[in-house]
Amino acid sequence: MNLNQKQALIAEIVTLLQAKLEVDIKAEAAERAIQTAVIPAKLDNSAVEMLTIKECCGVIKGLSEHSLRQLVAQKKIPFIRTGQGKRGKILINRNVLMRYFNNLSAEGRAV
Repeated sequence: MNLNQKQALIAEIVTLLQAKLEVDIKAEAAERAIQTAVIPAKLDNSAVEMLTIKECCGVIKGLSEHSLRQLVAQKKIPFIRTGQGKRGKILINRNVLMRYFNNLSAEGRAV
């Protein structure tokens, strides 16, 4: 390998490294933009209260655990499952639960 080939190889490596650096800088800028993006919807600063199936039935009088599990299975009420598989505990947001049943009662629909 002669001197000209070595210089050409070094120039090519420098060009590739500069291109990689530019890509990394753009990726970091995009990540920062995503992290600092302002969400237009109003955020509720109150604490989120998650309830178990049993606790939900205590909040909504007359609601059985079976009925609530059916609503969860039918995906009518959003939930999260902690743990793995079917053994994981089901948690439901209290505000979502109340809103669901308030809407049902306002519309006069059955569960």
